Amino acid sequence: MRRVPRLDSRWDYKWGVVASGLVEVWRDTGDDRYLDYVRRTIDEFLGEDGTIATYDRDEFQLDFINPGKALFPLWRETGDERYRGAIERLRDQLRAQPRTPSGSFWHKAIYPDQMWLDGVYMASPFLAEYAAAFDEAATFADVVRQFVLAYEHTRDARTGLLYHAIDERRTQPWADPQTGCSRSFWGRALGWYEMALVDTLDILTDSTQRATLIAILRETIEAVVRVQDASGLWWQVLDQGDRAGNYLEESASAMFAYALAKGARQGHLPDEHRRLAERAHDAIVQRFVQAHGNAVDVSGCCVGTGLGITPDRDGSFSYYASRPVATNDHHGVGAFLLASVEAERARVT
Repeated sequence: MRRVPRLDSRWDYKWGVVASGLVEVWRDTGDDRYLDYVRRTIDEFLGEDGTIATYDRDEFQLDFINPGKALFPLWRETGDERYRGAIERLRDQLRAQPRTPSGSFWHKAIYPDQMWLDGVYMASPFLAEYAAAFDEAATFADVVRQFVLAYEHTRDARTGLLYHAIDERRTQPWADPQTGCSRSFWGRALGWYEMALVDTLDILTDSTQRATLIAILRETIEAVVRVQDASGLWWQVLDQGDRAGNYLEESASAMFAYALAKGARQGHLPDEHRRLAERAHDAIVQRFVQAHGNAVDVSGCCVGTGLGITPDRDGSFSYYASRPVATNDHHGVGAFLLASVEAERARVT
């Protein structure tokens, strides 16, 4: 916060992860500096009517929904209708969002008929919170449907892990011609999905809908636990271990630590999973967090990574393993904040 007065100059999902982490720190500490920091960033984007600078609905980027999660606490705390206006604009995007033949949201307009696990995190918790806040009960079924479709279409029967994405047209070079799935189990993709599950379970109240997501959480998290490294961390390509080029990656490790700890705190996962989360968090601090006086750096985070558009983004092991890592990348800082909050909550419960 001292080093970066404003999180970003564009409306973007990456700083939205940091904002979510800061909101949780604010909730636990009651220190308004954290929410004020988020507010200052968001206020730079908002017009008086809730318009959002640098946001273009017609790009239909699910990524654009993610920063909108921070609008809810700001609206509740301040009553400022600019935040409500921005919430409604993002909700309107989801009403118009193109869908695959099976019903999944397109990840972006430039990715027709493609569902990415990333997008489930970007949109589904926001949509659930909107439905709860504004009495749109019928929307909860669609929220659950997005999880179920992603699970059914990307799950690998042998490992239980989920592939990064599916192309329902089966025309993309990265897509398996039979299944449409991408070719590798990228850690952060599944990390997005697991975080989305536990966050949405905070909101859902219908017992049948909750049971559906809890069952998916339990099954997928067991697959995640099976590939946890002896260090307590997770690999960039989850099932490839110490294969040449693979590396232990910070953001996915933090996301899994968060999901394990929160799922256990919610009562959906066994207490042993809380201990696995603590072990992971300790390993992240030891390996990736460096303190320099009053400053802290978080290293070892894979930079932004996707599929298609350019030939190198082919979903192969070599593509993911060749992705560079960065220090203080928003993916990594945000995930670390979230994991740290849950680790602290585990220590006091």
